[in-house]
Amino acid sequence: MDENVLTTLKLLIIGESGVGKSSLLLRFTEDTFDPEQSATIGVDFKVKTLAIDGNRAKLAIWDTAGQERFRTLTPSYYRGAQGVILVYDVTKRDTFTKLENWLNELETYTTRNDIVKMLVGNKIDKDDREVDRNEGLKFARKHSMLFIEASAKTKDGVQCAFEELVEKILQTPGLWESEHQGQKLRLGDQDQGSGRACGGYCSIP
Repeated sequence: MDENVLTTLKLLIIGESGVGKSSLLLRFTEDTFDPEQSATIGVDFKVKTLAIDGNRAKLAIWDTAGQERFRTLTPSYYRGAQGVILVYDVTKRDTFTKLENWLNELETYTTRNDIVKMLVGNKIDKDDREVDRNEGLKFARKHSMLFIEASAKTKDGVQCAFEELVEKILQTPGLWESEHQGQKLRLGDQDQGSGRACGGYCSIP
């Protein structure tokens, strides 16, 4: 492991096909956006190192196909994950209503009870919104999730979603410390940490 990396975290991105999971991942890891992004076949995987409050974490981010025919991959995909981003498209209500199914699947296969969940309403750059921000917020609170709205196209909220998720994981020692004995987490003033250009996000204690 890199000398100055505190820990390696496994993150998942889940949600219906076409909601922009791969676009969010590409925007975060490579700062690019492809309007013609094709559907993911099986599982894609990217690695990025992120610094949070002086702690460097290496993120292994798994992007999964939303289509049913790839569901056989599911158990191994969820195993050992410490954080998950659930994505829906704010312009397609059915992608929001199906979040319950994804949560059920997550609870079935995840190997950690304290996995940190972030709900992301994507495609806020579009005009034909069908899901109000307050609906997303209410759903996130109900299921003890972090929440943010984002646009992979314009960059809005993307960096923030990953930063807040990782910060919350690092604040949950049982999620990663047992695998890295002797590693010490440097936590600054927690209130300050939450203010990183993330005015639109909602943290659930």
